[in-house]
Amino acid sequence: MLRGRRNPFAQRQRSPHCLLVKEHQVREGADTAHPPRRTLFVLNVPPYCGPDALSRLFSRCGHVQSVDMCDKPGPGEKKDKLTSKFFDHKTPKGFQVAYVVFRKAAAVQAAKALSKEGPLLISTKSHPVKTGISKWIASYEASIVNPKELKAEVDAYMQDYDKKMAEEEAKAAKEEGVPDEEGWVKVTRKGRKPGLPRTEAANLRVLEKEKQKRARKELLNFYAWQHRETKREHIAQLRKKFEEDKQRIALMRAQRKFRPY
Repeated sequence: MLRGRRNPFAQRQRSPHCLLVKEHQVREGADTAHPPRRTLFVLNVPPYCGPDALSRLFSRCGHVQSVDMCDKPGPGEKKDKLTSKFFDHKTPKGFQVAYVVFRKAAAVQAAKALSKEGPLLISTKSHPVKTGISKWIASYEASIVNPKELKAEVDAYMQDYDKKMAEEEAKAAKEEGVPDEEGWVKVTRKGRKPGLPRTEAANLRVLEKEKQKRARKELLNFYAWQHRETKREHIAQLRKKFEEDKQRIALMRAQRKFRPY
């Protein structure tokens, strides 16, 4: 059952915005990121209401463990925490849904009962939500990238990548020439281009590519004028054969005689 929760934007606003809330209920193990009985499912979340605002609104019901906002409802999986300051950031463009995870299950029931109380304010003096020109100015200032911080993050990422590749190469070199459980030895060709795996599927793909390459080389009448000329020649040959057949039939009819004896 969905229940409405009236939330005006600020104290001076008289028109409230309704949030629809219900207890998040899924099959056991279907949603690993939002545990049942401790998750509140919130619909009709406006773009200006972010995770911090939702956490502040529902904190009176109990300790809010996390707030996950999505474009549409769906099964959630545990996501790795974003460590990048410059990448993998998504700006909401419309109304969203949210999953508010509490530490205790009793907080979900308390949040569902908030509709009986007065409206909650999203923007307050202590926690104002920027709108209008101030919002656009803040968004523009946040979009300006610090070159030193960006370079430091990229360098750290490349160092981790190089370290990972070195570990994989060392592991491959260690396992090279060592037979597996069935006694097979993996043989690779070193160089800029790694060797193709000796499997039936790889061989079939190579043969198919060679066949396509030969077909492209043997392709006839590629240009339109060649195609037209071929059609004209074919029609001329058909007409010539038709005339020869007519003459042969006429000759056969002329040679036909009635011979009773």
